[in-house]
Amino acid sequence: MAKTIVVKQIGSPIRRPAEQRATLIGLGLNKMHKTRELEDTPSVRGMVNSIPHLVEIVEERG
Repeated sequence: MAKTIVVKQIGSPIRRPAEQRATLIGLGLNKMHKTRELEDTPSVRGMVNSIPHLVEIVEERG
């Protein structure tokens, strides 16, 4: 079974640069407090680490 992480959006993309908004959309997040279960890959970790003020890792599975 592949490792997964649960990512939750905790910040609003309002008044944020377009790159940060695009990163949220790339992670599948677009509304406050929405969660997504994503595969734990270096690219996903990089996206999460680039916007730590907007998302948090809730849980690591696998």
